[in-house]
Amino acid sequence: GLAFCAIIHRHFPDEFSFDTLSADDPRQNFDLAFTVAYERAGIEPLIDTDDMILMGPKPDWKVVFTYVQSLYRHLSRIQPPAVMRQRW
Repeated sequence: GLAFCAIIHRHFPDEFSFDTLSADDPRQNFDLAFTVAYERAGIEPLIDTDDMILMGPKPDWKVVFTYVQSLYRHLSRIQPPAVMRQRW
């Protein structure tokens, strides 16, 4: 959950404070990442939070890879905030 939040936060830092997220609450992290990705970038949630929780610490890599590809395709078309452009 935190990894997805990190990717989303890079493009939409105004949506949530990454520093307040906890690895102890994966459900909240998945929900947050999937919701912001959909609402701000139109990225369909190809993964369901409940499914990710059921898979535990070793989710199906193909499922995760497919969603990461979708994130990349959509987010690469969105200009990151100026602050992020300066870092890279």
